[in-house]
Amino acid sequence: MKQLEPKKLLLLLFLNLAVLLAVSLPAASAETIDRVIAFVDDKAITLSELDENYKTAVKPRTDIKKEEVLNTMINRMLLLREAKKLRIEGANPDEVIREYIELKLKTFIKITEDDLREFYEKNRKEFGKTDFDDAREKIEEYLVEKEVNIRLKKHIEDLRTKAYIKIQLDN
Repeated sequence: MKQLEPKKLLLLLFLNLAVLLAVSLPAASAETIDRVIAFVDDKAITLSELDENYKTAVKPRTDIKKEEVLNTMINRMLLLREAKKLRIEGANPDEVIREYIELKLKTFIKITEDDLREFYEKNRKEFGKTDFDDAREKIEEYLVEKEVNIRLKKHIEDLRTKAYIKIQLDN
């Protein structure tokens, strides 16, 4: 039988050790690192994504629950999907959503002069000595935002009924 040179023997031992490690390591570390906790149509949301979003959301609002953060993530996915259908682009997802809301909801909101005056009269104490003409712009912004929020809530409800959403969040 032929003897191997020390370099070849060392190389052969190293390769055997590498193969042994490669075979045994995956079995030793077979733990779940991440899991899917929700599906929105064909897109998945993982636990690590939820945890990351939750950490960000809990800073300004310590009372927020993971379920609320998950629902916000789902709503954002639905809005981004709809924005993509309209080919809306932006520097980041927040910008895309703002543009979508502007185009799809805000442009159709009309606040009449009567609405503005009625709000001013009902809330006159809040305005103090500020007259209607000086408060008009702020009132209009407030009423438009209020109406956008109402319509956005309804729009998201409609999107959610049309989407396949499955939540598998076990605390």
